[in-house]
Amino acid sequence: MREPVNDGNAPPQSLLERLKDYGQEDAFALWDELSPEERDLLVKDIESLDLPRVDRIIRCSFHSQGLPAAAIEPVPESNVSTVEKRTMEERERWWKMGIKAISDGKLGVLLLSGGQGTRLGSSDPKGCFNIGLPSGKSLFQLQAERILCLQRLAAQSVNETSASTMPIHWYIMTSPFTDEPTRKFFESHKYFGLEADQVTFFQQGTIPCVSRDGRFIMETPYRVAKSPDGNGGVYSALKSSRLLEDMAMRGIKYLDCYGVDNALVRVGDPTFLGYFIDTGVAAAAKVVRKAYPQEKVGVFVRRGKGGPVSVVEYSELDSSMASAINQETGRLRFCWSNVCLHMFTLDFLNQVANGLEKDSIYHLAEKNIPSIHGHTVGFKLEQFIFDAFPYAPSTALFEVLREEEFAPVKNANGSNFDTPDSARLLVLRLHTRWVVAAGGFLTHSVPLYATGVEVSPLCSYAGENLEAICRGRTFHAPCEITF
Repeated sequence: MREPVNDGNAPPQSLLERLKDYGQEDAFALWDELSPEERDLLVKDIESLDLPRVDRIIRCSFHSQGLPAAAIEPVPESNVSTVEKRTMEERERWWKMGIKAISDGKLGVLLLSGGQGTRLGSSDPKGCFNIGLPSGKSLFQLQAERILCLQRLAAQSVNETSASTMPIHWYIMTSPFTDEPTRKFFESHKYFGLEADQVTFFQQGTIPCVSRDGRFIMETPYRVAKSPDGNGGVYSALKSSRLLEDMAMRGIKYLDCYGVDNALVRVGDPTFLGYFIDTGVAAAAKVVRKAYPQEKVGVFVRRGKGGPVSVVEYSELDSSMASAINQETGRLRFCWSNVCLHMFTLDFLNQVANGLEKDSIYHLAEKNIPSIHGHTVGFKLEQFIFDAFPYAPSTALFEVLREEEFAPVKNANGSNFDTPDSARLLVLRLHTRWVVAAGGFLTHSVPLYATGVEVSPLCSYAGENLEAICRGRTFHAPCEITF
């Protein structure tokens, strides 16, 4: 350990002056009670903070709270590709365009994986979680194998071996809590069949937690309380870690971005990618219809007359707006739920990283924060992935079916919704439909509504190419169908 910075009674003068400039000198309030080692830790902790940036974020975020938001309007129908409007010809064309872009190495995949499975009763990263499928595969493994399947489909499309096509590069954002266990999990599972050099881990940032008057909350007498900066921290993390340059160097033009806790996520979906390229927009999102007016999901809206597309949380929609019906379509006026399945151009990611940093507006989440005074009510400062959308010059929404692409794993079994059990059943039911459509049969000793079969992602990405495996064969549920 290096020499303690200060054995005397006073904190380092220059650092104290800098803290005073930002009204944060209370961080040194307990200096006299600290040992030389603890004083050293406190000084290092304060020196690690970018004080001008942190101060700008706190001021801009507090200031924006009082400002009225622009009135919201429904997203125009012309911005949405609905399932019923899509023709088979369009789907096939988009699939081919997407597969071509993948085989050319133009697609990167970006996973938001900063969360722990605390609500699932686990301290491991969420991606390590096994939702109880017959295969016992973790969420990370299911996603890795979907990438492997896509690489094979892309190789077959140009009559090459997968070794000679460009591998899909997988960027995985962790947090200080999940970084090391995530890396170890991948190493111990030999990257689930992917090459180690096609996976890049990077960490999202942290920001000091603050009191209601904007002062730092001290977690201990020698450490400022900090929390991860939200899944929207991905933009500044990509910029500061120079990964946007890394992507450009690899020839990546499009980024498929998703959250770790969706057991049915179609990682790098060629149809969505082809649609994205075809429409020429800067940003796009997959959406599902709200199940019912008061469902607790954020929805896409337009801010102001002709304004940008953005997301409002369910808490911001009053019940009359949430229940309003569009008389022309028969749908809810605000029906397009945000499910964290996004596509961005690399150019736009560069632009939004700069824009969000310049504006420095974070959401204030009021929480009980562990501190030297016990649990203190204060704020964690976070950005959300959807904060990017108002910066997009053009945005398109792509409707998908909930039962095919959205199986969230957020709460422990026994909760009312979004549990490992509910996600497992959604996977088994979808894969059962694939097998029956491919000419297979099922037997089962428990009721069929409570079971089904699992199709390995290495066999099929979205239900294709199963006839050779399934036609005329009988499978006893629950089981996993592999090659």
